[in-house]
Amino acid sequence: MSPPPPPLGRPRRWGSRPFDAALDDTELATVRDQLAQGRWTRVRSLLGATGDDWDRRGHRLTVLAEPATSAVWAREWLLAEPDSADAAALFACAGVQKCLRGKESEDRARQACLTAAERAPADPTPWLALLALARALGTEDETVRAFEEVRARHPEHHHAHHLMAARLAERRSGEGPDPLHEVYDFATSAAARAPADSPLALLPLIAHAERYRVLAAAGGRPGDPAASGHWTGRRAGQVIRSAFDWWLEWEREDHPRAGIDLNFLAHAKHCEGRTAEAAALFHRIGRHITPAPWSYPNRDPYRAFQAARSAALGSV
Repeated sequence: MSPPPPPLGRPRRWGSRPFDAALDDTELATVRDQLAQGRWTRVRSLLGATGDDWDRRGHRLTVLAEPATSAVWAREWLLAEPDSADAAALFACAGVQKCLRGKESEDRARQACLTAAERAPADPTPWLALLALARALGTEDETVRAFEEVRARHPEHHHAHHLMAARLAERRSGEGPDPLHEVYDFATSAAARAPADSPLALLPLIAHAERYRVLAAAGGRPGDPAASGHWTGRRAGQVIRSAFDWWLEWEREDHPRAGIDLNFLAHAKHCEGRTAEAAALFHRIGRHITPAPWSYPNRDPYRAFQAARSAALGSV
Protein backbone atom coordinates (compact mmCIF):
# COMPACT_ATOMS: atom_id res chain seq x y z
CA MET A 1 0.00 0.00 0.00
CA SER A 2 1.51 3.29 -1.09
CA PRO A 3 1.70 6.14 1.43
CA PRO A 4 -0.79 9.02 1.26
CA PRO A 5 0.16 12.13 -0.71
CA PRO A 6 1.93 14.92 1.16
CA PRO A 7 -0.29 17.50 2.88
CA LEU A 8 -1.08 20.84 1.33
CA GLY A 9 0.49 24.01 2.64
CA ARG A 10 3.50 24.46 4.83
CA PRO A 11 4.06 21.27 6.85
CA ARG A 12 5.07 20.82 10.43
CA ARG A 13 7.67 18.09 10.85
CA TRP A 14 8.39 15.31 13.26
CA GLY A 15 11.84 14.17 12.31
CA SER A 16 11.70 14.16 8.52
CA ARG A 17 7.95 13.56 8.21
CA PRO A 18 5.35 16.19 7.30
CA PHE A 19 2.31 17.19 9.31
CA ASP A 20 0.11 20.16 8.54
CA ALA A 21 -1.87 21.65 11.42
CA ALA A 22 -4.17 23.37 8.92
CA LEU A 23 -5.69 19.94 8.15
CA ASP A 24 -8.19 20.28 5.28
CA ASP A 25 -8.48 24.08 5.47
CA THR A 26 -6.65 24.91 2.25
CA GLU A 27 -7.56 28.60 2.48
CA LEU A 28 -5.95 28.73 5.91
CA ALA A 29 -2.80 27.03 4.60
CA THR A 30 -2.55 29.55 1.77
CA VAL A 31 -3.03 32.57 4.06
CA ARG A 32 -0.48 31.18 6.52
CA ASP A 33 2.11 31.08 3.75
CA GLN A 34 1.22 34.63 2.77
CA LEU A 35 1.57 35.78 6.38
CA ALA A 36 5.09 34.36 6.38
CA GLN A 37 5.82 36.89 3.61
CA GLY A 38 4.38 39.73 5.67
CA ARG A 39 1.02 39.87 3.87
CA TRP A 40 -1.14 40.27 6.95
CA THR A 41 -4.01 41.87 5.02
CA ARG A 42 -4.97 38.40 3.81
CA VAL A 43 -5.20 37.28 7.43
CA ARG A 44 -7.55 40.19 8.12
CA SER A 45 -9.82 39.06 5.28
CA LEU A 46 -9.74 35.42 6.39
CA LEU A 47 -10.62 36.22 10.00
CA GLY A 48 -13.28 38.67 8.90
CA ALA A 49 -14.93 35.91 6.86
CA THR A 50 -14.63 33.48 9.77
CA GLY A 51 -16.78 35.69 11.97
CA ASP A 52 -18.01 34.18 15.23
CA ASP A 53 -17.55 30.54 14.25
CA TRP A 54 -15.48 30.21 17.40
CA ASP A 55 -14.09 26.72 16.80
CA ARG A 56 -12.94 27.72 13.32
CA ARG A 57 -11.58 31.06 14.52
CA GLY A 58 -9.61 29.36 17.29
CA HIS A 59 -8.26 26.76 14.88
CA ARG A 60 -7.24 29.33 12.30
CA LEU A 61 -5.57 31.69 14.75
CA THR A 62 -3.71 28.82 16.42
CA VAL A 63 -2.35 27.63 13.08
CA LEU A 64 -1.52 31.14 11.87
CA ALA A 65 0.39 31.79 15.10
CA GLU A 66 2.66 28.76 14.84
CA PRO A 67 5.39 30.01 12.44
CA ALA A 68 8.26 31.82 14.15
CA THR A 69 7.70 34.97 12.06
CA SER A 70 4.02 35.33 12.94
CA ALA A 71 4.66 37.45 16.04
CA VAL A 72 6.67 39.95 13.98
CA TRP A 73 3.94 40.37 11.36
CA ALA A 74 1.19 40.43 13.99
CA ARG A 75 2.99 43.32 15.65
CA GLU A 76 3.27 45.13 12.30
CA TRP A 77 -0.46 44.66 11.79
CA LEU A 78 -1.20 45.90 15.30
CA LEU A 79 0.94 49.00 14.76
CA ALA A 80 -0.91 49.73 11.52
CA GLU A 81 -4.35 49.05 13.03
CA PRO A 82 -4.04 49.48 16.80
CA ASP A 83 -7.78 49.01 17.40
CA SER A 84 -7.99 45.71 15.52
CA ALA A 85 -9.26 42.87 17.73
CA ASP A 86 -8.10 40.36 15.10
CA ALA A 87 -4.55 41.75 15.14
CA ALA A 88 -4.50 41.66 18.94
CA ALA A 89 -5.75 38.06 18.94
CA LEU A 90 -3.10 36.95 16.46
CA PHE A 91 -0.41 38.77 18.42
CA ALA A 92 -1.57 37.02 21.60
CA CYS A 93 -1.64 33.58 20.02
CA ALA A 94 1.77 34.12 18.44
CA GLY A 95 3.17 35.34 21.77
CA VAL A 96 2.01 32.15 23.46
CA GLN A 97 3.68 30.07 20.75
CA LYS A 98 6.90 32.03 21.22
CA CYS A 99 6.72 31.54 24.97
CA LEU A 100 6.23 27.80 24.58
CA ARG A 101 9.37 27.76 22.42
CA GLY A 102 11.27 29.67 25.11
CA LYS A 103 11.50 32.86 23.01
CA GLU A 104 9.10 35.07 24.97
CA SER A 105 8.46 35.70 28.65
CA GLU A 106 5.40 34.14 30.21
CA ASP A 107 4.31 37.50 31.64
CA ARG A 108 4.37 39.24 28.24
CA ALA A 109 2.51 36.38 26.58
CA ARG A 110 -0.14 36.41 29.29
CA GLN A 111 -0.56 40.18 29.09
CA ALA A 112 -1.02 40.00 25.31
CA CYS A 113 -3.83 37.48 25.85
CA LEU A 114 -5.54 39.69 28.42
CA THR A 115 -5.25 42.73 26.15
CA ALA A 116 -6.79 40.79 23.26
CA ALA A 117 -9.59 39.61 25.54
CA GLU A 118 -10.38 43.22 26.46
CA ARG A 119 -10.59 44.16 22.76
CA ALA A 120 -13.21 41.46 22.05
CA PRO A 121 -15.03 40.40 25.22
CA ALA A 122 -17.20 37.81 23.45
CA ASP A 123 -14.28 36.06 21.72
CA PRO A 124 -13.05 32.89 23.47
CA THR A 125 -9.85 32.77 21.40
CA PRO A 126 -7.60 34.94 23.62
CA TRP A 127 -8.69 32.76 26.54
CA LEU A 128 -7.92 29.68 24.46
CA ALA A 129 -4.38 31.01 23.99
CA LEU A 130 -4.17 31.66 27.73
CA LEU A 131 -5.41 28.12 28.37
CA ALA A 132 -2.67 26.71 26.13
CA LEU A 133 -0.13 28.72 28.10
CA ALA A 134 -1.52 27.61 31.47
CA ARG A 135 -1.82 23.99 30.33
CA ALA A 136 1.92 23.94 29.62
CA LEU A 137 3.34 26.29 32.26
CA GLY A 138 0.64 27.38 34.68
CA THR A 139 -0.92 26.09 37.87
CA GLU A 140 -4.02 23.95 38.12
CA ASP A 141 -6.07 26.99 39.18
CA GLU A 142 -4.83 29.07 36.25
CA THR A 143 -5.69 26.28 33.82
CA VAL A 144 -9.18 25.82 35.22
CA ARG A 145 -9.85 29.58 35.23
CA ALA A 146 -8.81 29.97 31.59
CA PHE A 147 -10.91 26.97 30.58
CA GLU A 148 -13.97 28.38 32.34
CA GLU A 149 -13.49 31.71 30.55
CA VAL A 150 -13.48 29.89 27.20
CA ARG A 151 -16.50 27.80 28.13
CA ALA A 152 -18.45 30.86 29.30
CA ARG A 153 -18.15 32.22 25.74
CA HIS A 154 -18.49 28.95 23.81
CA PRO A 155 -19.61 25.99 25.94
CA GLU A 156 -18.70 23.35 23.33
CA HIS A 157 -15.26 24.71 22.42
CA HIS A 158 -13.51 21.71 20.88
CA HIS A 159 -9.87 22.73 21.29
CA ALA A 160 -10.33 23.95 24.84
CA HIS A 161 -11.89 20.66 25.92
CA HIS A 162 -9.00 18.74 24.35
CA LEU A 163 -6.46 20.89 26.20
CA MET A 164 -8.29 20.44 29.47
CA ALA A 165 -8.55 16.68 29.02
CA ALA A 166 -4.80 16.48 28.37
CA ARG A 167 -4.04 18.46 31.52
CA LEU A 168 -6.44 16.52 33.74
CA ALA A 169 -5.06 13.22 32.47
CA GLU A 170 -1.69 14.16 33.95
CA ARG A 171 -3.00 14.17 37.52
CA ARG A 172 -1.74 11.25 39.63
CA SER A 173 0.43 9.91 36.82
CA GLY A 174 2.17 7.33 38.99
CA GLU A 175 -0.88 5.63 40.45
CA GLY A 176 -1.57 3.31 37.53
CA PRO A 177 -4.83 2.60 35.69
CA ASP A 178 -7.85 4.03 37.48
CA PRO A 179 -11.33 3.75 35.91
CA LEU A 180 -12.55 6.47 38.29
CA HIS A 181 -9.90 9.03 37.31
CA GLU A 182 -11.30 12.57 37.10
CA VAL A 183 -10.43 12.98 33.42
CA TYR A 184 -13.05 10.36 32.59
CA ASP A 185 -15.73 12.17 34.60
CA PHE A 186 -14.80 15.45 32.95
CA ALA A 187 -15.06 13.99 29.45
CA THR A 188 -18.27 12.09 30.09
CA SER A 189 -19.97 15.13 31.60
CA ALA A 190 -18.86 17.41 28.74
CA ALA A 191 -20.11 14.94 26.13
CA ALA A 192 -23.45 14.58 27.92
CA ARG A 193 -23.96 18.37 28.08
CA ALA A 194 -23.14 18.97 24.42
CA PRO A 195 -25.72 18.91 21.61
CA ALA A 196 -26.22 15.55 19.89
CA ASP A 197 -24.28 16.60 16.79
CA SER A 198 -21.30 18.00 18.74
CA PRO A 199 -17.92 16.31 18.20
CA LEU A 200 -17.46 16.54 21.96
CA ALA A 201 -19.23 13.18 21.85
CA LEU A 202 -15.72 11.82 21.17
CA LEU A 203 -14.17 13.48 24.22
CA PRO A 204 -14.33 10.30 26.39
CA LEU A 205 -12.20 8.61 23.72
CA ILE A 206 -9.76 11.54 23.75
CA ALA A 207 -9.54 11.30 27.55
CA HIS A 208 -8.82 7.58 27.32
CA ALA A 209 -5.98 8.24 24.87
CA GLU A 210 -4.54 11.04 26.98
CA ARG A 211 -4.58 8.86 30.07
CA TYR A 212 -2.72 6.16 28.14
CA ARG A 213 -0.09 8.74 27.16
CA VAL A 214 0.46 9.63 30.80
CA LEU A 215 0.44 6.06 32.14
CA ALA A 216 2.79 4.77 29.45
CA ALA A 217 5.23 7.64 29.97
CA ALA A 218 5.28 6.82 33.70
CA GLY A 219 5.88 3.11 33.04
CA GLY A 220 2.37 2.07 34.05
CA ARG A 221 1.50 0.77 30.57
CA PRO A 222 3.62 -0.80 27.80
CA GLY A 223 4.94 1.61 25.19
CA ASP A 224 3.17 -0.21 22.34
CA PRO A 225 -0.45 0.94 22.63
CA ALA A 226 -1.83 -2.01 20.64
CA ALA A 227 -0.18 -4.43 23.06
CA SER A 228 -0.81 -2.42 26.21
CA GLY A 229 -4.25 -3.73 27.10
CA HIS A 230 -5.43 -0.14 27.47
CA TRP A 231 -7.68 -0.40 24.42
CA THR A 232 -9.27 -3.81 25.04
CA GLY A 233 -10.89 -3.50 28.48
CA ARG A 234 -14.53 -2.89 29.25
CA ARG A 235 -14.23 0.87 29.55
CA ALA A 236 -12.19 1.11 26.36
CA GLY A 237 -14.78 -0.91 24.47
CA GLN A 238 -17.57 1.38 25.63
CA VAL A 239 -15.88 4.66 24.70
CA ILE A 240 -14.64 3.37 21.34
CA ARG A 241 -18.02 1.95 20.38
CA SER A 242 -19.81 5.12 21.42
CA ALA A 243 -17.37 7.32 19.50
CA PHE A 244 -17.57 5.18 16.35
CA ASP A 245 -21.38 5.06 16.48
CA TRP A 246 -21.47 8.85 16.77
CA TRP A 247 -19.17 9.16 13.77
CA LEU A 248 -21.35 6.85 11.70
CA GLU A 249 -24.45 8.88 12.50
CA TRP A 250 -23.14 12.46 12.43
CA GLU A 251 -19.65 12.63 10.84
CA ARG A 252 -19.12 16.38 11.17
CA GLU A 253 -16.89 16.90 8.14
CA ASP A 254 -17.66 20.61 8.38
CA HIS A 255 -15.90 20.95 11.73
CA PRO A 256 -12.43 22.55 11.40
CA ARG A 257 -10.80 20.01 13.74
CA ALA A 258 -12.62 16.92 12.47
CA GLY A 259 -9.32 15.48 11.25
CA ILE A 260 -7.97 15.40 14.80
CA ASP A 261 -10.94 13.37 16.01
CA LEU A 262 -10.59 11.01 13.04
CA ASN A 263 -6.96 10.32 13.91
CA PHE A 264 -7.84 9.55 17.52
CA LEU A 265 -10.68 7.27 16.44
CA ALA A 266 -8.58 5.42 13.85
CA HIS A 267 -5.83 4.96 16.42
CA ALA A 268 -8.32 3.49 18.90
CA LYS A 269 -9.85 1.12 16.33
CA HIS A 270 -6.39 -0.04 15.29
CA CYS A 271 -5.37 -0.69 18.90
CA GLU A 272 -8.66 -2.47 19.52
CA GLY A 273 -7.94 -4.77 16.58
CA ARG A 274 -10.97 -3.74 14.52
CA THR A 275 -9.14 -3.43 11.23
CA ALA A 276 -12.12 -3.09 8.87
CA GLU A 277 -13.51 -0.17 10.85
CA ALA A 278 -10.03 1.34 11.12
CA ALA A 279 -9.67 1.07 7.33
CA ALA A 280 -12.80 3.18 6.78
CA LEU A 281 -11.36 5.83 9.06
CA PHE A 282 -7.96 5.80 7.34
CA HIS A 283 -9.71 6.41 4.02
CA ARG A 284 -11.42 9.45 5.55
CA ILE A 285 -8.16 10.75 7.05
CA GLY A 286 -6.38 10.67 3.72
CA ARG A 287 -3.40 13.03 3.89
CA HIS A 288 -4.46 14.78 7.10
CA ILE A 289 -2.29 12.98 9.63
CA THR A 290 -1.89 14.45 13.11
CA PRO A 291 1.03 13.70 15.46
CA ALA A 292 -1.34 12.93 18.35
CA PRO A 293 -2.19 10.23 19.27
CA TRP A 294 0.19 8.32 16.99
CA SER A 295 3.15 9.67 18.95
CA TYR A 296 1.84 8.35 22.27
CA PRO A 297 3.72 7.72 24.47
CA ASN A 298 7.00 8.59 22.69
CA ARG A 299 6.85 7.11 19.21
CA ASP A 300 7.57 8.35 15.72
CA PRO A 301 3.99 9.24 14.74
CA TYR A 302 4.49 8.96 11.01
CA ARG A 303 5.87 5.44 11.25
CA ALA A 304 3.18 4.45 13.73
CA PHE A 305 0.48 5.85 11.45
CA GLN A 306 1.88 4.18 8.35
CA ALA A 307 2.16 0.81 10.10
CA ALA A 308 -1.40 1.01 11.39
CA ARG A 309 -2.73 2.23 8.04
CA SER A 310 -0.97 -0.55 6.12
CA ALA A 311 -2.26 -3.18 8.52
CA ALA A 312 -5.81 -1.90 8.23
CA LEU A 313 -5.94 -1.39 4.47
CA GLY A 314 -4.10 -4.64 3.83
CA SER A 315 -6.79 -6.56 5.69
CA VAL A 316 -9.75 -5.44 3.56
